[in-house]
Formats: sequence, structure tokens, C-alpha cells
Amino acid sequence: MRITKFGHACVRVEHDGRTVVLDPGMFTDVEALDGADAVLITHEHPDHYLPDHLRATDAAVFTIEAVAARIREDAPDVAERVTVVAPGESFDPGIPARAVGELHAVIHPELPRFFNSGYVLTAAGADGGSRKVYHPGDALTPPGEDVDVLLVPVSAPWMRASEAIEFAREVGAPRNLAIHDRVYSEAGLKIVDGHMNAFLPKAGQEYVRLPDGQDL
Repeated sequence: MRITKFGHACVRVEHDGRTVVLDPGMFTDVEALDGADAVLITHEHPDHYLPDHLRATDAAVFTIEAVAARIREDAPDVAERVTVVAPGESFDPGIPARAVGELHAVIHPELPRFFNSGYVLTAAGADGGSRKVYHPGDALTPPGEDVDVLLVPVSAPWMRASEAIEFAREVGAPRNLAIHDRVYSEAGLKIVDGHMNAFLPKAGQEYVRLPDGQDL
């Protein structure tokens, strides 16, 4: 499995000749979608969903009903390529996947909750084993199973650094790759990196934040 970090919350996963791109939003260069077989979108916020990016590829799109409704309104020419998935549903966008959770994290108690489903991708290995990577979108919902790589949000208006640490420790993935990292300055992100590395290695967990375009 090859995992490449792109802008903000976008990650490209390649395995066995198939390519799945997750959450290519407004902070992601469209090149992240080159050669994609499928695009998965966790929710409708523009840092995760950009209609023009979907128009720039002929890849199949898998997402929840709330996003599909937005696509039908924003980009009806893309709608025919959309498959709606439900929370808990398993599906196959090229790399087997399962939708996790249903709601975005609380931004403010007086604001309505958006719908959000994360995705666990499972890549079968030649040795008969498998490797799992989990993208939670904008939620701190655990995947309900062991995963090898957690794509962990590290900066957002709806979270504290302590929440990122506790989420990563709850999931317990051996490797943790920072995503959702365009909200803070580089100085702020280095502070978060310091907090994550003060806790996760003690639990035997690796934490890394990569530049755009670099592989895990």
C-alpha cells in the first residue's frame, strides 16, 4: 500500500494497481486526482469537497447522501458517477472500504451538525494478511476495528490538541499520519507535533506530519 499526503485532508491510497483519493478539497491541487479510479468524500465542507475537482476526473465517486445531494445541485454532470454509501456499509471503490460514523464533530453546540462518514480502506497483502488505513473526515469517531494507519486530524476550529492525542491513543494505530493541517500556521503545527510526540511514542505509536506530495 502506498499512501501519499496531499493538501489539507486529502490522501491518495494506491494498492495493487488501484488508486483511491479521499477528500480532495479546496486546499488540494487537482493533480492529486491524476489516474484515480475512485474518489471518496467524507462530508460537504469545501476543504473536503470541491465540485471542480470532481469534474477534472472521470473517476467514480463514493460518498454519503448529504454530499450526493450537494453534488446533484452543484455538479449535476458528475451525479451519474456517484454511489451513495451508508454508515457502516462495506463497498468496493477499487480498494475495499467501509463507511464509519454519521456526524461531523461539534463545532458549536448552537450550530447544526453536518453529516460525516469516515472510511476504512483494507489492502490485502500477498502474504494473506491485510493493511488498513482510516480517514475519519471531520470527526473523532473510532473505526471499531484495529487499523494500521490513522489519518489523524491535527488542527480544526472544532478540536483541541488534547482531543487529537486522545483520539489517536483510542484508535491505537501503530502509525499516525497528520491530516487537516492547513488551519494552523507552521509554528502552530510544530507545537501540535510536539504534543503528539510527547504522548504517542510512549504507547508504541509513530506520529508523522508530511509535506504535500510525500509518501508515508
